[in-house]
Amino acid sequence: MPHILTAAALPVSDLLRRADTWRVRLAERPAPPVAPKAALIALLFYEPSTRTRAAFEQACVLLGYHPLVITAEASSIAKGESLQDTVRTLNAQGVRAIVIRHPQAGAPIHAAQVSDAPILNAGDGAHEHPTQALLDLYTLWRHYGCPDPDTRWLGGRKVAIIGDIRHSRVARSNLILLTRAGAEVWLCAPPTLLPDTPLPDAHTTTNAEQAIQNADVVMALRLQTERMQQGLLPSLDAYRRDYQIDPERLKLAKPECVVMHPGPIQRGVEITDAVADGAASLILTQVRHGVYVRLAVLEYALGEA
Repeated sequence: MPHILTAAALPVSDLLRRADTWRVRLAERPAPPVAPKAALIALLFYEPSTRTRAAFEQACVLLGYHPLVITAEASSIAKGESLQDTVRTLNAQGVRAIVIRHPQAGAPIHAAQVSDAPILNAGDGAHEHPTQALLDLYTLWRHYGCPDPDTRWLGGRKVAIIGDIRHSRVARSNLILLTRAGAEVWLCAPPTLLPDTPLPDAHTTTNAEQAIQNADVVMALRLQTERMQQGLLPSLDAYRRDYQIDPERLKLAKPECVVMHPGPIQRGVEITDAVADGAASLILTQVRHGVYVRLAVLEYALGEA
């Protein structure tokens, strides 16, 4: 059974189709009868989470598994237990899979080295968040009419990702999947919030207007306010002035441009209410699609048809 560790290793076409099968199935019957499997899937969350954790919990239940939620502060992790020993313990207790969110880049990869059960990366430091990128791609795939997922179906489309690129696992995973599908990806941030080394296959700019100009998709990223404490930003007002996605700035994009955000949203900082709640917003659609995508990746990792 495969691990889900990086976006590059995802069987994207298969997972898009699986997710859409679940969308149709749940639309027809929101609570389908499921035979309980008397088995556990561990959700090992070393960081807070709402959308990702809730989507994985729902996916477990809909597949007939019991989600065993383990947080760092309420487990032996708080006593100093290593990640590898926690994974070995869960394996010994017979869990079928382990979903991990961890502040350290590479933690799921280390976990996979000692695990008999598949490891699913739910976000590791500033490294990757493969299932978030997959649900973002699925959202665009649905928006553009479900083209053949084996083609470069985003060819000719410009996607602007604006925010804290340096620390964003979402941006890194999205860049992999969006460019694979043919998109032209622009990464935009203040100079202090760009990576030291440019990310491959992306256009990089510090000018939000340049990034948004003629964009088909604008994705805002959450601005972590602790960056100001680290001296990486002079003020939130400066960020709002230069990078906030507001109606005026969005006019630079194509008329049919859509807006995305992986959440949680800081309204009035990286995006205004008018844009987040506007007709172009796909933000709540992303949240709905999160359940379908987590169902698809769990099925795949567990080897279920």
